[in-house]
Amino acid sequence: MATKTRAWQRMLSGRRLDLLDPTPVDIEIEDIAHGLAFVARWNGQTHGDYAYSVAEHSLLTETIFGRIASKAPAKWRLAALLHDAPEYVIGDMISPVKSAVGPGYGALDDRLMAAVHLRFGLPASLPGTVKKQIKKADKISAWMEATQIAGFSATEATKFFGQPDAALMQGLSIVLRPPVETRAAFTARHAELLEEMG
Repeated sequence: MATKTRAWQRMLSGRRLDLLDPTPVDIEIEDIAHGLAFVARWNGQTHGDYAYSVAEHSLLTETIFGRIASKAPAKWRLAALLHDAPEYVIGDMISPVKSAVGPGYGALDDRLMAAVHLRFGLPASLPGTVKKQIKKADKISAWMEATQIAGFSATEATKFFGQPDAALMQGLSIVLRPPVETRAAFTARHAELLEEMG
């Protein structure tokens, strides 16, 4: 008799998250913040004394989203902050690897994202307009990262991520700091947005 493959991960909170059938009750913001603060973007191939984490990228993306959709309610800003939340358990795969893995990765990501959204009072699936605005902010963040710390020329970054609106990036820069600081900033921003949501 074949043994069943384990599909859950024990989190630092003590929760056991089933990756194939995630439930909102097994999701805690502390686990997300910790995981994302220790997951490196760009497979760690960035300049600087610290890896650029998914948590830091998420904070930047939420800031840019706030500029794109300045009148958006706090719930959509929270969705922007959590846009890569599943990566706290499945890691950050660069686009070429996602393509090689195939549709299974996307389905896993979608299931986890729906559970995260429900856990924090968001709809399982976001409205199309909001998704597009978050994706735009995500691409601008990626362009900034590519040109400031990942060794891309502006021309090369524009080819992959599109031409960013300079006004949306004004005064922003890539921040590299210890994971524990990023974790604290992510958790604090999450708490602020939840409070605004009431």
